Amino acid sequence: MSDAAKFGKVAVLFGGKSAEREVSLESGQAVLDALLRSGVDAHGFDPQQQPVTELVGFDRAFIVLHGRGGEDGQIQGVLEWLNIPYTGTGVQGSAIGMDKVKTKQIWQGSELPTAPYRIVSAETDLNAVIAELGLPLIIKPVHEGSSVGMSKVEKAEDFAAALAKATQHDAVVMAEKWITGREFTISMLNNQPLPVIRLQPPADVAFYDYEAKYQRNDVEYGIPCGLSEDDEKQLQQLTLRAFQAVGASGWGRIDAMQDQQGKFWLLEVNTVPGMTSHSLVPKAAKAVGYDFDALCLAILEQTLTDTAR
Repeated sequence: MSDAAKFGKVAVLFGGKSAEREVSLESGQAVLDALLRSGVDAHGFDPQQQPVTELVGFDRAFIVLHGRGGEDGQIQGVLEWLNIPYTGTGVQGSAIGMDKVKTKQIWQGSELPTAPYRIVSAETDLNAVIAELGLPLIIKPVHEGSSVGMSKVEKAEDFAAALAKATQHDAVVMAEKWITGREFTISMLNNQPLPVIRLQPPADVAFYDYEAKYQRNDVEYGIPCGLSEDDEKQLQQLTLRAFQAVGASGWGRIDAMQDQQGKFWLLEVNTVPGMTSHSLVPKAAKAVGYDFDALCLAILEQTLTDTAR
């Protein structure tokens, strides 16, 4: 227990004002409870309920704010200004990781495989987009996480409704080529990839959406993931390069697909992944011997060392 004193007074930041507030509250409470069980002087802090100036006096911060305000560099900038060490990715990497287009541009510039896309709006020539990317497509808000506002478009006449749904969440929307194949997620801890997890949503789900992530209990999580040892290592190294390319650090998660020809494609990066009972980082960490409390301590340990963000 006494070892926990080295962390001092810790703020567990959760809640916030993003579309992912409810998930963040659940994730944050789980982390807070874990740290308290380990003897850490941890306190819940919801920036939606109290001014960030009240963070003065805390020795470090564990960020469990999902989505805008918490995963996009804003709270990281506040903590930098207050000189409070914090978990995870820094200001720049957070801002890039929250922007799906910027992330893709960096991956493309780094010659890392990511699905072709187009930024779309009500004025976009739909036929040109379909000619370029084909059908089906997936429509995504550029600055949201947890699959909020996403839709699969299988027919041209469904495009307008999908665009309208995404626009409710973000002024910038992208259409991305649909990749048919197997979906995987690769968690990072201490800048190293954990075992790959295969995601297998039930047949009535078009993709691993918000409901599948947080509300259903019939999603299958494959550990081992079903890849050959060589393919799993290849995917781990690819996603580690992708994680580092956007400036992410510490811990996080990358989602990827393997198409029917066996090629891997990067989907997106998560710099503050979920920490709920349904979440993927705890599942991957458990496979290498970390229970939930040990995982939370390992992430908090990152605030004790000066790492280049």
